[in-house]
Amino acid sequence: MLSGVILAGGDHQATKGENRAFLELDGETLLQRQIREMGSCCSEITIVTNEPRPFLRAVDREIRIITDSFAGKGMLSGIHAGLSLSKNHKVWILGCHMPFPSAGAAQLLAAQKQEGIEAVLPWINNRAYPLHGIYDRSCADKIGALLGGGNMRAASLLHTLRWSEVYEPAFAEHGIDSRFVESIHATKDHERLIAQASRCS
Repeated sequence: MLSGVILAGGDHQATKGENRAFLELDGETLLQRQIREMGSCCSEITIVTNEPRPFLRAVDREIRIITDSFAGKGMLSGIHAGLSLSKNHKVWILGCHMPFPSAGAAQLLAAQKQEGIEAVLPWINNRAYPLHGIYDRSCADKIGALLGGGNMRAASLLHTLRWSEVYEPAFAEHGIDSRFVESIHATKDHERLIAQASRCS
């Protein structure tokens, strides 16, 4: 079984200060979409955020809400916090800005995790996507060492961990659309997805 961790920190300046977790698409917030998808394969779900109050009102009590141990240190501190408190060894890390999370993709990544590999990431469009990946809970120690040494660069994660990738054809073979790695970085991305949904309805 997996643990699920949703990273919902950041300043969200590119979305006019609105936490991307609460942006709506097809009548649901991104957070609702992510919790629903994670709930199908995860025995626990944790939200990591620097502003817990809005989430306390938005989710059921069984969803754990925590803050970073290394406050203000970006993505790495969120991953560290989520991994540190996860009960299962395999942890699905997901960014709150990803509107099409895939439990099927997470399970495929988890199935590819071999002994000695600390993380398995999707490799699509010639790049890795750390925020829709599977991590071993023990990665918290290495990430904590990075942060303790003052290193908060996201790129350092891939240079520090022993990780493997799953390529796009493998997802396609299992009927998994690679759209699961799509992200909303700014208001214009959100508006584009809303327009696409309207055309398809």
